[in-house]
Amino acid sequence: MFNPSRDQVRQFFTETWAKHRQNKILTPMESMALTWILQHPEYHAALENPDAAQQEFAVEKGQVNPFLHLSMHLAINEQVSIDHPPGIRSIYEQLAARSDEHHAMHEIMECLGQVIWESQRLGKPLDTDHYLELLRQHSTRH
Repeated sequence: MFNPSRDQVRQFFTETWAKHRQNKILTPMESMALTWILQHPEYHAALENPDAAQQEFAVEKGQVNPFLHLSMHLAINEQVSIDHPPGIRSIYEQLAARSDEHHAMHEIMECLGQVIWESQRLGKPLDTDHYLELLRQHSTRH
């Protein structure tokens, strides 16, 4: 299983953005990442700033980590494409039908962030049952 370091993840996104801006050919994974980069123009300056790759982004200060955010888009994209955990694709489709695909991704991201935080806090593996329950709750709101 591929488990990149923080620096590798940040380098991947900054290089993807640089290659796009230079009209270079992208790998399939870079093309997928570019889809999300283009939907987040607020991150473009960070992707062009070499210092941003070393920056700490403090939630307490209201900062969003663009590299984490884009990574979560890729992870959720993969989960939906292979329907794992089982049922996530139909939940995604329900959420997207209510608003749009990008907003649906952000709703799923909220749930994923919560279960990742709980997993790290408790020192346990990610609880996919709880993840799916949170997703179901989101999909049945309104």
